[in-house]
Amino acid sequence: MDRLKDKVAIVTGSTSGIGIGIAKLFAAEGAKVVICGRRQEKGQAVVDAIVKEGGEAWYHFMDITDLSSIDKLFADTAEKYGKIDILINNAANVALKDGRIDELTVEMWDGIFQSDLRGTFYATKCVLPYFEKNENGGSIVNIGSMASCSGDISSTAYACAKAGVDMLTESTALQYGKKNVRCNCVRPGLIVTPENDAHVPQIVKDIFTSNIMVNRYGCPEDIGHMCVYLASDEAAYVTGQIINVDGGLNSHVPTVAQFRQMNSRTW
Repeated sequence: MDRLKDKVAIVTGSTSGIGIGIAKLFAAEGAKVVICGRRQEKGQAVVDAIVKEGGEAWYHFMDITDLSSIDKLFADTAEKYGKIDILINNAANVALKDGRIDELTVEMWDGIFQSDLRGTFYATKCVLPYFEKNENGGSIVNIGSMASCSGDISSTAYACAKAGVDMLTESTALQYGKKNVRCNCVRPGLIVTPENDAHVPQIVKDIFTSNIMVNRYGCPEDIGHMCVYLASDEAAYVTGQIINVDGGLNSHVPTVAQFRQMNSRTW
């Protein structure tokens, strides 16, 4: 359990959901984990849970829409630990139901892009100078979304922002790979967390389970395990990749669920 031993990892948006799952697995693999988000009480609870299990973690306030708080996060982390090895860009506004184009206001569009794309860009920009000081560079893992895979009847701004994260991933990998900086993106499928479980209707869960290839929807640890691999030295030859962790949801034709209902394999 030492795949990330002695590495310093910042996990943005790690006071809830997927971020907690990532942070706990990182700590279990030996990383010093910086828990950050706007909710100090929840962040400290994550720190306490990690420490109780023998890991090392530290909470730092960060608002992904406030650039000065991002600056301070990286400066204070480097001062405390002497380096930064890993950045997980997880913080975002999960506005899956933001609306159709005619329903969206410019303010709604800008707000989602500010948190979901601008924040990821700026955190990446901030961490690069610290990575360049490291002999072995560093690893960035962006948390994207299956919403960026294809058009949908809603979630327009969110999907467009996450599509931007895909391209930012590839651009970062290309531009800084020769400086030993790797950048990859993980696109989660439906991830049910303790916070959102009660808010995901059963009919939605049924739609997803009828379309995925496995017998369950996802959990935060599913994303965390992929992030551990991508952040570790095991993935030293992996960069610029956009990886779906979605139970196979996006790897088949869109009519699979309907044909299953018909108990048929073809029309």
